Amino acid sequence: MKAFWNAVQRAHAPRFSLQRGAVKPNFEVPERCDALLDACRSLRFDLTAPPAVTRGALEVVHDPDYLDFLRDAPAAWAALPDPGPELVANVHPCPEMLASGARRPEGLVGRLGWYTFDTSCPFTADTWPAAVAAAECALAAAEEAAAGRSAYALARPPGHHAYAARAAGHCFINNAALAAERLRARGAARVAVLDIDSHHGNGTQGIFWERSDVLFVSLHGDPHGYYPWYTGHADERGVGAGAGFNMNLPLPRFAGDDAWLAALDAGLDRVRQVGAEALVLSLGFDASEHEPLRYLSVSEDGFARAGAKIGGLGLPTAIVQEGGYNLALIGRLLERFMGGFGG
Repeated sequence: MKAFWNAVQRAHAPRFSLQRGAVKPNFEVPERCDALLDACRSLRFDLTAPPAVTRGALEVVHDPDYLDFLRDAPAAWAALPDPGPELVANVHPCPEMLASGARRPEGLVGRLGWYTFDTSCPFTADTWPAAVAAAECALAAAEEAAAGRSAYALARPPGHHAYAARAAGHCFINNAALAAERLRARGAARVAVLDIDSHHGNGTQGIFWERSDVLFVSLHGDPHGYYPWYTGHADERGVGAGAGFNMNLPLPRFAGDDAWLAALDAGLDRVRQVGAEALVLSLGFDASEHEPLRYLSVSEDGFARAGAKIGGLGLPTAIVQEGGYNLALIGRLLERFMGGFGG
């Protein structure tokens, strides 16, 4: 199996993280790449640099103004009086503002709040090239899937929390959404995006909310008690043409293997029902029992069994890396998952 990776992805090195009012180190560190790369070598994957993509390839999913902001804002931030080392917003437009005519401001601080969902996506000038490289990995994996093969995208920074015009949760460019769009463009009548990260893929849901050609299925921690807090409920089914093509499978804290795998079975049944011709897998390892937040408490064996179930679909699959922050374990979990999947 091919695994796509570009060393520029290491350059993005966020430091800021706000947890329960305390400033702490960020979980999404460059060392994640090293752990996953070691696993790719152990699996004897064909590590390959992805081809460069055009700006237009990103605009299939993302608004041009938002992409410009990610690229250009760090230079403008550095020119502010006494700027912090990373771009982090201190204000965001609330629903009441949006309902009564809020619009994107001209000022940099205001635009930073407009284009970010939360404080967990600090960025610098190094972020834009890293995020583009991650997107290139996802698109290269999608090209492999379009040719009938499965492939792994070591996409870092991850992407499933990013909306069409808003960063969130360590995510800037929605790699899984780009992969799904590429598979559609290459002829797949219907694509399924299956998200097994422990957090709801709110950005991916938002992008395909009104679409019936892309099924989105997410199993994740119950948003009543877990990030991203506001979306991921079971009754969120899509609207318009997309009604019935969004499936959320929220799980309680410490759900464990049996409940998690039962939810996966339900999601895979839905993928089969809609006749998906290709799969994009948002692969997160933060459901692990040994993760810093350990919300779902899934074992190594659980990930291996999940790999076998997903591989059992028999679909060409673009496997796109999302979360997973235990540096001592994520490589092992990738090996166990891929051993089950058939990688």
